[in-house]
Amino acid sequence: MLATNQSDWQPNHVPVMSDQVIEALHIKPRGNYIDGTVGLGGHTRAILEATDNKCTVLGIDKDPQVLKIAKKRLSQFGNSVILAQGNYANLEDICNKHNFMQPDGLVLDLGISSFQLEQNGRGFSFLRDEYLDMRMNQTDSISAYEIINQTPEKELANIIWKYGEERQSRKIAKAIINHRPISTTGELATLVEKVIHRRRPSRQKIHPATLTFQAIRIAVNDELEQLKKTLNIVHHLLEPKSGRLAIISFHSLEDRIVKNHIRDNSSQKPRNRWELEERTSPLWLQISKKVIKPSANEIHNNPRARSARLRVAEALPIMEEIE
Repeated sequence: MLATNQSDWQPNHVPVMSDQVIEALHIKPRGNYIDGTVGLGGHTRAILEATDNKCTVLGIDKDPQVLKIAKKRLSQFGNSVILAQGNYANLEDICNKHNFMQPDGLVLDLGISSFQLEQNGRGFSFLRDEYLDMRMNQTDSISAYEIINQTPEKELANIIWKYGEERQSRKIAKAIINHRPISTTGELATLVEKVIHRRRPSRQKIHPATLTFQAIRIAVNDELEQLKKTLNIVHHLLEPKSGRLAIISFHSLEDRIVKNHIRDNSSQKPRNRWELEERTSPLWLQISKKVIKPSANEIHNNPRARSARLRVAEALPIMEEIE
């Protein structure tokens, strides 16, 4: 059941890998930083506290409900926080609107917030029986209900495979077609659970419907394309000689996109002569060649952090800028 006043909802919110993010962004007083997925304000708070409130953070979120909570939770920091409702893929327009030029760092936490999972009733989780919506912002995009109930079988199977890497995507899509209309998360989760035959269910680390729900949510919010768009524009928005990019992903599809972008546009040595011929001026200095993972202690205290992966890069000036 939804809270009667969602803006008053006060979760025990613990931002994922906040210490590593602070180190990755090389936080400094009087710096300007962007939290592109401000959510409930955990990383923004950590950045501000790391400088004793002597920096400025532009916090962006797609979800207007979440942003209301963040505004209340971050009110103590006054003018050090600027909050903007929007998609981080539209980062350039948002920065221009708020005159927030050449920030010293950008953090993206690509996970679903605690509020979205536990409280807002839009069907992000199968732990409660809610209407199939899954939109981060209810003013745009089609809902999960429309995708589940209106998409042709072959296309639906492709969505579940492409965005969930679910091996039984065809069986699941066929079952969905045969049981339409499906209106709630409980109906969908129960159906998927029946389709997927687990010989050793006790050894499964995730619920059988997890990958299907992930796939539908990604499709509804166009998450991977928005991430690609952001990666293609963020370099020229950051401070050109030392701006830091820190991205936390929670599944292999996101992490692969971030990893490949940084690798393909970094100053590391080309892997072969063909890549050397294609390599243009590098955009990024790869700060950590290996992906950064949460500590065992953090996973113990915050089990949701177990699948988090952090990648970090530093902006390099392009050749035209230094000639």
